[in-house]
Amino acid sequence: MELVEILGYVGALIVGLVLGLIGGGGSILTVPILVYFLGFNPIVATAYSLFVVGSTALVGTLKNINQNRIDFKTAIVFAIPSIITVFMVRSLVIPNLPEVLFSIGNFKFTNSLFIMLLFAVIMLLAGWSMIKSREIPDAIVIKNFDINHYFAIGTQAIGIGVLAGLVGAGGGFLIVPALVLLVKLPIKKAISTSLFIIAIQSLIGFLGDLKTLTIDWKFLVTFTAISILGIFIGLVLSKKISPKRLKTGFGYFTIVMAFYIIYKELF
Repeated sequence: MELVEILGYVGALIVGLVLGLIGGGGSILTVPILVYFLGFNPIVATAYSLFVVGSTALVGTLKNINQNRIDFKTAIVFAIPSIITVFMVRSLVIPNLPEVLFSIGNFKFTNSLFIMLLFAVIMLLAGWSMIKSREIPDAIVIKNFDINHYFAIGTQAIGIGVLAGLVGAGGGFLIVPALVLLVKLPIKKAISTSLFIIAIQSLIGFLGDLKTLTIDWKFLVTFTAISILGIFIGLVLSKKISPKRLKTGFGYFTIVMAFYIIYKELF
């Protein structure tokens, strides 16, 4: 096993570690690790990322179900349009993306370049969200959605589904604020409900890749298992380390990584 490959598996542990420490953000590292350390094509990397993100979120979801932290009604309303969108993007859009989207002189804007640059933009948004995040007070849950709530939630869910399908990230940094602001969920319940939505949309989105990609199951299961191990280590450490400082520090790290990806892809 080469050093770069070892670093890739260490990265899998870090992905889970970050998720366990701050409750999100770690999955944003999965695609860069798969592309730059383990040498996967970005399209394959986004598919693998969906499986890793979905499986990791599923572990957290099972724990939250036992603790009655999930608002299933809200999750279903949000998840249905999101799941449909992710599946359609992975099964219909991604396989039909032309190899070269456009060219200017000798410069070719390929589908891989498009995905990595879009991923860098998502990382910038996620990093900024983590740096600027503040405590949100508990709110009153909306029990009866009216047509405006359905429309607002559906629109957000479709947008997040498109991004999740294209870049293979869970989108938790977008889902949680949507649940708090639109549905008025308490923040802790919003985080747990978001994890449930991410688990479903990511794993079903991954199903859209099965007919178009050859999956290295041995590698994927190993990488995912290491990531899940990292979560449990992170949960133990989170009791001793300030999550707020970690979240801010990781936000800055994510932004630096985003600029590195932009530099790496363009220059």
